[in-house]
Amino acid sequence: YTASGFAACGKLFSSLFGVKYLTAMIISAIVIVAYTTLGGFLAASTTDFIQSIIMSVALIVVLIFGVETAGGIGAVIHNASELPGYLSMTLSYDVNTGKAAPYSALTIVSTAAWGLGYFGMPHILLRFMAIEDEEKLKLSRKVATGWVVISLAVAVLIGIIGLAMTAAGELIPLEGSASETIIVKIADLMSQHGVLPALLAGTILAGILASTMSTADSQLLAASSSVSSDLLGDFLKKKTGKKGSMFADRITLLIIALVAVFLARDPNSSVFNIVSFAWAGFGAVFGPVVLFALFWKRSNWQGALAGMISGGAMVFIWKYLVRPLGGAWDIYELLPAFLVSCAAIVLVSLLTKAPSKEIVEEFESV
Repeated sequence: YTASGFAACGKLFSSLFGVKYLTAMIISAIVIVAYTTLGGFLAASTTDFIQSIIMSVALIVVLIFGVETAGGIGAVIHNASELPGYLSMTLSYDVNTGKAAPYSALTIVSTAAWGLGYFGMPHILLRFMAIEDEEKLKLSRKVATGWVVISLAVAVLIGIIGLAMTAAGELIPLEGSASETIIVKIADLMSQHGVLPALLAGTILAGILASTMSTADSQLLAASSSVSSDLLGDFLKKKTGKKGSMFADRITLLIIALVAVFLARDPNSSVFNIVSFAWAGFGAVFGPVVLFALFWKRSNWQGALAGMISGGAMVFIWKYLVRPLGGAWDIYELLPAFLVSCAAIVLVSLLTKAPSKEIVEEFESV
């Protein structure tokens, strides 16, 4: 997941300044790792707050400029409605044939399975875990849900507007992973219209950078704190105290960053495909555990461990061994992995010792 953030930053700077993708990506990674290592959770939270404001402004500017350049909202809607399968829940527009192809029920269910990933996303759950007042959780939930709905809706709209701008001859057609640079191309076009548009274009590009940095630093923090606090917590406290824990945090963060840089080294890699695989991994490994811990008091640590291992393994098995078979097997790996993880949690929990009375009482009190 961190690799997808690094790759997005690399593509941004490579498109803007004409530098090599690998150089741009490594510099981006160094900046993100530097402020996360030095400032920790406070730095990530503060930058995330500022970044969210920049992202919001950037999205609004892109929408307004894009619609105007494409010839108005009417032209955008007309261009989109001309596509076969427009606004259909059962038909998909095929770029290669120019015709609408029907979605199977299996494909619809598979696509909807993306929603299961939210239950296990560390960078989302991390914010709720750090809340200063439990009474604010209800408000936070509304704000977070509202932001996700707005940002995802705008992302879809930008794609539609970009298509209309291309049809109007304002943008060159983008294919494959290059289509992920659509906002960069819109910003570049805007910068050619004068000083003020150029400043707004800079805000848009800063918004893209903000969104990728925000996710990358959260992933780095979640992973490093898991190692120092959860896996090595007791050992580090006894042997080295807070300094040792902090050192372990930073070493873990650096190792994960290096692995992420290695994964993001290919300039032709699709950010979407990297995110898709990472999303399935997080969703299948952590999602079922979180849900069962909250809603089934008979679940225990053996079941949780079995669910995490089986879910994580199934993501790889389905992605690389089963899904390539095509046909009915061409299902997003999160769905089968999530179901396997749930089954493992239930089965192993029932076959092993029930949680202690103390744990059950704590569950019921919550």
